[in-house]
Amino acid sequence: MTTKPINNLVTPLLTDLYQITMAYAYWKTGQHKKKSHFELFFRKNPFGGSYTLFAGLDEVLKFLSSFRFSPDDIEYLRNTAALCHCEPAFFDDYLANLDCSEVIVHAMKEGSMVFPRVPLITVTAPLGIGNMIETTMLTLINYPSLVATNASRMVVAARGQFWEETAGSNLPRSMTPESTDANAQALPRKSMQLTEGGQSDFRRRKPKCVEFGLRRAQGPDGGFSASKYSHLGGFHATSNVLAGKLLDMPIGGTHAHSFVMSYTSLDLVQDAKVQRVDNGEMVLLLPLVRKYQDELEWHDTNEGEMAAFIGYAVSFPNSFLCLIDTYDTLQSGLRNFILVSLALNDLGHTPRGIRLDSGDLSYLSLECEHLFHEIGNRFDRSFFYDLDIVASNDINEAVLHSLNKQGHAITMFGIGTNLVTCQNQPALGCVYKLVEIDGKPRIKLSNDLDKVLIPGQKVAYRLFGEAGWPLLDYMAGIHEESQPAVGERVLCRHPFIEQKRVAVIPSRVVKLHSLVFDGKNGIVGELPSITESRQYVNDQINNTRADLLRYVNPGEYKVSVSEDSFRFLHNMWQKETPVAELR
Repeated sequence: MTTKPINNLVTPLLTDLYQITMAYAYWKTGQHKKKSHFELFFRKNPFGGSYTLFAGLDEVLKFLSSFRFSPDDIEYLRNTAALCHCEPAFFDDYLANLDCSEVIVHAMKEGSMVFPRVPLITVTAPLGIGNMIETTMLTLINYPSLVATNASRMVVAARGQFWEETAGSNLPRSMTPESTDANAQALPRKSMQLTEGGQSDFRRRKPKCVEFGLRRAQGPDGGFSASKYSHLGGFHATSNVLAGKLLDMPIGGTHAHSFVMSYTSLDLVQDAKVQRVDNGEMVLLLPLVRKYQDELEWHDTNEGEMAAFIGYAVSFPNSFLCLIDTYDTLQSGLRNFILVSLALNDLGHTPRGIRLDSGDLSYLSLECEHLFHEIGNRFDRSFFYDLDIVASNDINEAVLHSLNKQGHAITMFGIGTNLVTCQNQPALGCVYKLVEIDGKPRIKLSNDLDKVLIPGQKVAYRLFGEAGWPLLDYMAGIHEESQPAVGERVLCRHPFIEQKRVAVIPSRVVKLHSLVFDGKNGIVGELPSITESRQYVNDQINNTRADLLRYVNPGEYKVSVSEDSFRFLHNMWQKETPVAELR
C-alpha cells in the first residue's frame, strides 16, 4: 500500500492556523513533549438516523506516515504575520524535525457502524504533534463518514421490500416450493405495485444504486471522495472513470440527451452494421429495425431518436442501454428501444435496458415493464424479462421511500446531487478532544449536555444479545479491573442521566478498537480493500435491529459507560465546576 495520501494537498499545512499557534505556545512553555491522549468522535448521528458509518481511516494513516514539513513549508510559516515573531528554533529545530514517530493510534475498523460519543480514533502522542494533526484528521474523516452513511441509507431505502434470491439467504417460508404452487413458481414476473410493508413480488431483483455525482460535487476531491465512500456505503458502481481506475471500482454509464439530439436523420445510420454472433457476418441494422417497426405498426416514433439508438447499438451491441425520455418516453423512446433491441437480438446480442430521467418514475417504470413483458411474450424473447430499468432525476432518500410506497419496476437508481452534497445534512460534526495529559484525565464542561466531555482513556466494547445483533456500546476506564465478559451481568449507565441504566448479559463481547499506527513502525498490518470494507458494511446492515434502519422515528442505539466511569465523570464534573455564591 502506498504511504502517501491520494490527494497531494494533504500535507502538514492542510490545517487551521491555531494548531500551529498552539504548538508554538506548547513548545515555548515546554509542554510539547507531555504525553497526551486525544479522541476523535461525533455527538449526533446524521440525517436524523440511528447510525453512522466510519470511513476515511486509510487516508488518515497515509497522512500520519508521510507527515513532514518541507523546507518551503517552514519558510512560508516563518514569514506569516501570525508567526514571524516566533523564535527561529521553533522552525529550525522543532518543526523541521517533527514527524509521527511517537504517535500511537487505535481505531475502529473501516466501515464500522458507529454511534455518538464512542471514539472512532484514539491518539496517544506528545502534546505538540497530537495537537498538530487535529484538523487534517477531522477533514479526512468527517466527509467520508458522512457520504458513506448517506449512501448506506439510500441503499437501504432503495431496497425497500425487495428480495434478492442471490443474496445467500433462504426464501421466506411462504415462498418455498413446498408452500407455493409449482405452476405459479414457473410464471414470469409480472408488473405489479410493490409497497413498503405490503404485498411484494419476491422474483423481482433488489434495486442497485449507482453514483452519478461527479459533475455536481464540491470540486474534484469532493467528487472522488464521494465515488470512493459511496461504494463503501453500498453503491454498486460510479460514473467517475478516475475513481474506477484508482480504486478498481465498477464504472457505469450510458449516454446523454445531447447524444440523442445530435442524430437528426436515419440517413446517418443507413450503413451501420452489427456483427452476427453465430457466424461473424456484418449485418445492416436499420432494415431489421424497419421490419419490426412495420410488424408492430409503430410508425410515429422520432426518427432522429431511432437513429441515435441504432448508432449506440452498433457501438455497444452487448451493453445496449438507452436514455428514452428525450422526446416522448412511452410513445417514442420506449418503442424505439424495443425495435432496436429486437433487431440486435436477432443477431445474437442481448440488450441491457433503459434509463428514465424525468416524469413520474413510478408510473413510467411500470408501463415500460408491462410493455417489455408483452413484447417478450409475443416474440418469445426471454431477455425482455431481465432488462434493467434505470431511474435518475434528482433522487434522494425521501424519493426512494416514496417510490416504494407508490410501487415501481426500477432495478437501478442513478443518484448524484443529493448523494454527494449530502443534501439533508452538509456536515457530520466530528470533534477531536484532549481527554488525558500526563496521566491526568481532563474534562470539558458545557451548559449543553451533549458537549460535556467524558474524561480519561477508555476501552470501548460492543455487547451482543441472544438474537445475534448488537444491544449497546459500552465504555469503561482503561485501568478498570472489571471488563465485560460473555455470560456475566454488566451494569450499563447512561453517561449523564442517573436514572437511565440497564443490566446486560452479553452472548458476545467485541472490543471496538485495535492498534493501526505504531509510531516508528508505522501502519500496522494491511488495511482492508474498499471491496472488503463494503462487504463489512453490508454484513453489519443485515445483522442490525430493523428499527435502527427506519426512515421515520428510528430506534435509539444505547451508548453506555461503566459504573466506575459514571461515578468518576460526575465527581470530576462537580470538582471542576465553580460553586456560585448568592448574596
